[in-house]
Amino acid sequence: MDSPVVARMAEVCVGRGLATLRFNFRGVGASTGRHDEGRGEQADVRASLDHLRQSLGGEARVALAGYSFGAAIAAAVAATAPVAGLALVAPPLRVAEVPLPANVTGPLLVVAGAEDQYCPASALETMRAGLPAATVIVIEGADHFFFGSLTPLGDAVGAWADALLAS
Repeated sequence: MDSPVVARMAEVCVGRGLATLRFNFRGVGASTGRHDEGRGEQADVRASLDHLRQSLGGEARVALAGYSFGAAIAAAVAATAPVAGLALVAPPLRVAEVPLPANVTGPLLVVAGAEDQYCPASALETMRAGLPAATVIVIEGADHFFFGSLTPLGDAVGAWADALLAS
């Protein structure tokens, strides 16, 4: 939750007036528990969505944004639970199965760096073909960690947040 990419995503969304919730997955940082190969992590995201909805008034529209492993988990949750929008940043298509989300009622964004070693261009094109409604942005010169490219990443996430607010 403290990676520069996640912090930038949250900063941009908060700047647009969106309520945000970010957390470490089980076993990361000071969180308790152990990595569960994505199963328990999906349950954690669903619980977090429920918590956020209740905190915002029960009927609040919520969206998901995830980075790397978090993008894979967000996509898996959005494949089974309705969300108002979804942003997948640097989905690790080379090393993880990232399902095509079926329950997104609003804007869908996929962002990757042109030099992302975990999200090769061919896999990104396959994902793009399976998600015709998605906005897919490739940031030139950026790798998986977006070193030196947090500004264009923030611009992409900001446009997604604006579309979410307008939907």
